[in-house]
Amino acid sequence: MSTKTSLSASKAYSVPAVIMVVMALVLFLPAGSIQYWQGWIWWSIISAMTVYITAYFIRRDPGLLSRRMKVREKEEQPGIIKLLSFVSLLVFVVPGFDFRFHWSAVPVWLVIAANAAVFMGYLLIFLTFRQNSYAATIIQVEAGQQVISTGLYAIVRHPMYAGLLIIQLFSPLALGSYWALIFSLLFIPPLVFRIRKEEELLLRSLPGYADYCAQTHYRLLPLIW
Repeated sequence: MSTKTSLSASKAYSVPAVIMVVMALVLFLPAGSIQYWQGWIWWSIISAMTVYITAYFIRRDPGLLSRRMKVREKEEQPGIIKLLSFVSLLVFVVPGFDFRFHWSAVPVWLVIAANAAVFMGYLLIFLTFRQNSYAATIIQVEAGQQVISTGLYAIVRHPMYAGLLIIQLFSPLALGSYWALIFSLLFIPPLVFRIRKEEELLLRSLPGYADYCAQTHYRLLPLIW
C-alpha cells in the first residue's frame, strides 16, 4: 500500500472515530450515567454502520468518501445548515436528560422497533451511496456527473435524505424519549428547504434532471412529497 493510500485511509477512518466519540459524549453526558441502555443500543448501531460504510467505500469508492468530507459549498446555506445541525443535536441531547430525569417511559418493544427503523434508515443511506458516487455532503454538480433514475432513485429523488429523515424521526424513541420527538419534527422544514435549494441547482446544472423530475414525481416520501 502506498503512503498516499495509507494516509487517505487514515483520514477516512478518523471520521467514524470522531463520530463515535462525539455521539457518546452527546448521549451519556446529559444522561449522567453509563447505565443508559437505550443510548448504548443506538450508539452501537450508528457506530457499527459508520465503520462498515467507511470500510466498504474506502475499498470500493474512495472518491465518494472524499466528497463526503467536503463541507464548504459553492452555493452556501450557512443559516439552514446551522439550523439543521442545531435541531439534530437537540434530537440526540434531549433523550439523555429524559433518561436522567425520567420524563418518558417508552416501552422496551418500542425502543427495539425504533432501533430497527434507525438501522433501516442507515441502510437506505448506504444503498444510496452505493448507487450514487456523487452523493456528497455539499450541494454541487461535478464534471462527469449523470442523472441516476433507477433503483432507489426510481422511487424518490432524494433517497439519502429519506434515510436521514427516518433516522431523525425514530431516534428519539430508540433513545427512550417522547419529548425529543418535538425536535425531530422540527427537523423537517429546514430539510425541505435544503432539498428545494438542491433541486434548483440540479435543474440548472445537471443535464437531464428536469426529465428525471417529470418521471419520478416524489422527492422524499412516496405518495406524500
